[in-house]
Amino acid sequence: MKTKNRRRNRETFSENSYWQSYSDMMAALLLIFVLIIAITLAIYRQKTVDLEQSQNSLGIARQELEEAKKDLEEYRAVIEKSNEELASSLAELQQAYANAALTQDELNKAYLEIENARNELTATQQELEDIVGIRTDIIGALQTAFNNSAMSVDAQTGSITFSSDVLFRYNSAALSADSRSTLQEIIPMYLDVLMQDQFKEYIAEIIIEGHTDTDGTYESNMELSYNRAYSVARFCMDSKNGLTEEKIEQLKSILTVNGRSFSQPIYVTDAQGNPTDQVDMAASRRVEIKFRLKEDEMIEKIEEVLRQ
Repeated sequence: MKTKNRRRNRETFSENSYWQSYSDMMAALLLIFVLIIAITLAIYRQKTVDLEQSQNSLGIARQELEEAKKDLEEYRAVIEKSNEELASSLAELQQAYANAALTQDELNKAYLEIENARNELTATQQELEDIVGIRTDIIGALQTAFNNSAMSVDAQTGSITFSSDVLFRYNSAALSADSRSTLQEIIPMYLDVLMQDQFKEYIAEIIIEGHTDTDGTYESNMELSYNRAYSVARFCMDSKNGLTEEKIEQLKSILTVNGRSFSQPIYVTDAQGNPTDQVDMAASRRVEIKFRLKEDEMIEKIEEVLRQ
């Protein structure tokens, strides 16, 4: 009896142990399944994040690619333009080479023209030096002639200047009696030098020029300045005043009388010798006698060329 009970108990225990092992195994499988799902979800989420980042990076890369394409198009346009300019420059260079391809005869002719131009330049330079030398000689002769005179000769132009206050009364163009003795001494001395045989062929013009101060109208001063210059010129033409008939005839062909009104006033200078804005009224009232060389026009043209 006891043996039967023991056998029944053993069978019952064996049955319970089997179901317990089965349930443990199922629980373990379920746990593994849950873990697999959790891992899968984690991997999915990570992949999703990675995919979004990849898409963002791809969008940025696409934008950069578009910008690179635009830059490439611009560079291509610049290169095409440069190629066109290069082709144009090459064509111009080829044309220049073609134009520069002188024959030996043409080259010799060019050398000959250069040599002729050099010779002409040397001759012109020598002529210019001679002209400058003539002016210097004339001014030197005038200064020597007036060495013991109260009248001074301008060292740059060779002109002499009479004060209108010495020659004329106020607002008058008639020479005063006192001025005649001064003119009889000065004018023949000045004109005799200019009409010497060594100088007269170079003299193109002897100019007597009247100037006034700035008091009054331009028109009235123009008339007064011209009349005063003409009075001095008429004095020169009178043989009683020192010039021979022969020199008077020479003078008639080259004498010019000008009135300048107050167009060229003289200004007061400061202590340093610089001109101020104040007109020197007394010094502005004057009559100038000066000369112009025949070659002065050529000198002016040469100076214009040199200034260019």
